[in-house]
Amino acid sequence: MKELAAGVYQLRGFPRDAINVYLVGDVLIDAATRQGERRIMRQIAGRTIAAHALTHAHPDHQGSSHAICERLQIPLWCGQGDVPAMETPGAISSSQAPGWLNRLQARYWTGPPHPVTRALVEGDEVAGFQVLKVPGHSRGHVAYWRESDRVLILGDVLNNMNVRTGVRGLHEPPEIFTPDPARNRESARRLAALRPSLVCFGHGPPLRDPDRLAAFAGALPA
Repeated sequence: MKELAAGVYQLRGFPRDAINVYLVGDVLIDAATRQGERRIMRQIAGRTIAAHALTHAHPDHQGSSHAICERLQIPLWCGQGDVPAMETPGAISSSQAPGWLNRLQARYWTGPPHPVTRALVEGDEVAGFQVLKVPGHSRGHVAYWRESDRVLILGDVLNNMNVRTGVRGLHEPPEIFTPDPARNRESARRLAALRPSLVCFGHGPPLRDPDRLAAFAGALPA
């Protein structure tokens, strides 16, 4: 894993930067797909992990959550609006647009449901980060913001790669995975206004350019 800022690590994945998992202090943020368990457990071996938190409960972020929480006997935290999706069988796939791609993800990527110990709301603290409510890509999507050094973990509010081609660059998440694109753009503008010095994405490499982020968010349609 690679340290991006004080106490903030990005775990290795394959392909690189495609589906990101982070370790912040003693909290694991996101858990990739159901196939990610082994690589995640290998990289966090020997470290103290006190909790597992999600940015949102989509298959490529919660896929290994149940397995990891069971193996480490740690609590699961996620945004209040995503609790039903995380705890209810079938709710994750039904919360997204119908179609073959989401059916495929539901079959191969989605992890089992798991009880949520802590429903995160605006202003909560997680490993020194403030929870920000940023819905749109999912009902209960949250981001994590550390004002002291302006580090932001924003999940899938924006991607720093084209998730279809793998080409790097800022993009909105595909509408097929985003129930409310207009609200997601509001969330993107809110986060860009923070002027983060480091942005950690669910998909794509980190970004250290607040002007670029602000310009992209400012050009989004209303």
